[in-house]
Amino acid sequence: MTAGQVHIVSNRSEGGSAADRKRAEEFRYWNERKAAEGTLHNGWYQYFYTEHFGLSLGDYAGIRVLDIGCGPRGSLDWARDAAERVGLDPLADDYRRLRPDGYLMEMVASGSEDIPYADGHFDIVCSFNSLDHVDDLDETVAEIKRVARPGGLFLLLTDVNHKATECEPIEFGWEIAQVFTDAFEILEERRFEKSDPGMYQSIRSDVSYDMDDPAERYGIISVKFRKAAVA
Repeated sequence: MTAGQVHIVSNRSEGGSAADRKRAEEFRYWNERKAAEGTLHNGWYQYFYTEHFGLSLGDYAGIRVLDIGCGPRGSLDWARDAAERVGLDPLADDYRRLRPDGYLMEMVASGSEDIPYADGHFDIVCSFNSLDHVDDLDETVAEIKRVARPGGLFLLLTDVNHKATECEPIEFGWEIAQVFTDAFEILEERRFEKSDPGMYQSIRSDVSYDMDDPAERYGIISVKFRKAAVA
């Protein structure tokens, strides 16, 4: 085992369910990232939750924020003025072993198919690089619609046009934005080329996706939604 890695203790067998194998592989990936980085840094996150979507730190003051599939880096640690900042991830309890100093956000061990919060609880719901990781897309979409408050925002960043993998079993294209439009209005949609290996680096490179290029390749979609207000 490489120095700095966390010993993986699991009661899941290699012949377990696809979801169990996916979670084991995802934890293995983050365990290796921690060994490589020493500390799982999160300094770039604030830009994507704020400036990228035309928001400011002030927009997060006093509100409830949910990050679906948050990972282990502490994606909402920067949002100190939020009333509630929740990271939802099936591996949240495992991730605490990778961050012995803890988190400045609440980490909730749950899948996105059954979010343990009341209807309309969150002012802003985010899914960054996670929608293609879920176990059930339809159930996840329904839960996002449920827990966002009327008039609240849903911020989406995700790869599109990729083949399913063990960790990313859900395939979809640009049409993914439309599955939310019965409950949300699209305020802004942008499409990027995956010009770098990482999604965040590609967005920062700001290369618009060439829809006239027929070559099969990954893309990245960025969508800012607002949930319809109650009449």
